[in-house]
Amino acid sequence: MASPEILLGFVIATMIFGFMPGPALVYTAAQTMAFGRQGGFKAALGLHAGGYVHVFAAALGLAVILELVPTLFIVIKLFGAAYLVWLGIAMIRAGATPADLPEIQKRSARRAFLNSMLVEILNPKTALFFLAFLPQFVDPAGALPAWAQLLILGTAVNLTFSSADIVAVFMTDQILNRMRQSSTLQKWMKWVGGSILVGLGINLAASRA
Repeated sequence: MASPEILLGFVIATMIFGFMPGPALVYTAAQTMAFGRQGGFKAALGLHAGGYVHVFAAALGLAVILELVPTLFIVIKLFGAAYLVWLGIAMIRAGATPADLPEIQKRSARRAFLNSMLVEILNPKTALFFLAFLPQFVDPAGALPAWAQLLILGTAVNLTFSSADIVAVFMTDQILNRMRQSSTLQKWMKWVGGSILVGLGINLAASRA
């Protein structure tokens, strides 16, 4: 695995991506409001299951690239670092308006799991995130093979994101009300979180190039 300093950056960035208010949290909250706590939990579980499709795809695909074309793997890592910087800048520049809600169709909580899993699987931004994010923390010379490192890191990311979704289910009303009532708090959180992501992306690009 990567060095302790790099892994610390992984933990910080994962927590930022997981717990900063964004489309995934708002989606889970919206499902909870529409279909109750049971619907919210099933939606969160569906997103979690769909996330593993991207984890396995990224792990297997990037491991093959690392073995066959090491230089291309470095290029992917640099593009990933640039993507982190872009996400941080976008977070800072974003307005205080809550993220747009995905369209909520009237359906029972029983179908929330499958529909949410399909939403996650077909989300190209999720695929792009895992392809850009995970390679930053892989050590090609580590004791574990690259695919195993990618699976471990991807699983950790997915579990973190799902824990944030579960929190959203429990605290939907409080979170949404707080964000609506305090645009200053939202802007401050985006500035702090965005600045950390920009710094992390620059540091990863410099240290892993």
